[in-house]
Amino acid sequence: MTSIGEPIRAGGPTPDIPPMQPVVPEPLGRPRRPATYWVTRAIFVAVLLFFSLLFLYPFLWVLSASLKSKADVFDNRLIPKTWHFHNYVHIWHAAPFLRWFLNSAYIDIAAAVSVTFVSSIVAFAFAYFRFPLRNFFFGCVLATMMLPGAVTMIPVYLIWHHFGLATSQFPLWGTNLFGSAFYIFLQRQFFLGIPREYFEAARMDGDNYFTMFWRIALPLAKPALIVTALFEFKAKWTDLMTPLIYLRSDSQFTIPRGLFALLGQWSPQAGGNGDYEWLMAAMVLSTLPMIIIFFFAQRYFIEGISLQGRKG
Repeated sequence: MTSIGEPIRAGGPTPDIPPMQPVVPEPLGRPRRPATYWVTRAIFVAVLLFFSLLFLYPFLWVLSASLKSKADVFDNRLIPKTWHFHNYVHIWHAAPFLRWFLNSAYIDIAAAVSVTFVSSIVAFAFAYFRFPLRNFFFGCVLATMMLPGAVTMIPVYLIWHHFGLATSQFPLWGTNLFGSAFYIFLQRQFFLGIPREYFEAARMDGDNYFTMFWRIALPLAKPALIVTALFEFKAKWTDLMTPLIYLRSDSQFTIPRGLFALLGQWSPQAGGNGDYEWLMAAMVLSTLPMIIIFFFAQRYFIEGISLQGRKG
């Protein structure tokens, strides 16, 4: 028998085992990067800054010109010799700029909301339902994007003229009530990425198709909806051709249509005094809403763009 504390020896004496040395972890540190990495990164940053300044230069030029006098508006200086902040005050009195701003806001919001909602309904139908010739009809919807706007401009005008709406603001956003092929395509791709099991579980709980669309599809597709609304808002905010066709009265003008009217009124060729500094101030004010909207919605914008096209 072995006494307590004595190791059990089986098959002979046990060789002496040296005590284990404590393992000292190596100090963690950032791995040393090669010199070529920093050179490549510096070149990349330099190229990025160059193109950023290249794209920002037109806006910086307009911003600078809006703070100059009439004699210095085209001197190509980014820093004015004398600052004329009263140009922004004068534009509100020289033209009904506030009325044009409100008209643009009303038309753009109506267009963005209507096309986003209607396109989402059609996109959900193409993504969820399985019916004969589904891909064929979806191809027909996409084929409408190949028609240039100049081809359908006159027929669409004749339709609105037939209903007595050719001189109103309704044609500027009324066509969005029928959806858009481009937005239908974008949202369909997003709806295809939603697991179908969600809708099957909702059907078992007694939901109908509309409640599935309203309670499941729309909340999960919020990034795609925001991207659609942003695209349409920007398109309508900068649209000049449609207001030129349909709007006749100054009180109906949008901002692009109003700026075009001011350009023709103040240009020396039309007998004006060449007050381009006021026009530049109006252009800066018309650009600020899009900058603010993108600043607050850029997270949804980037998320919606990155998630498009996951399935086909």
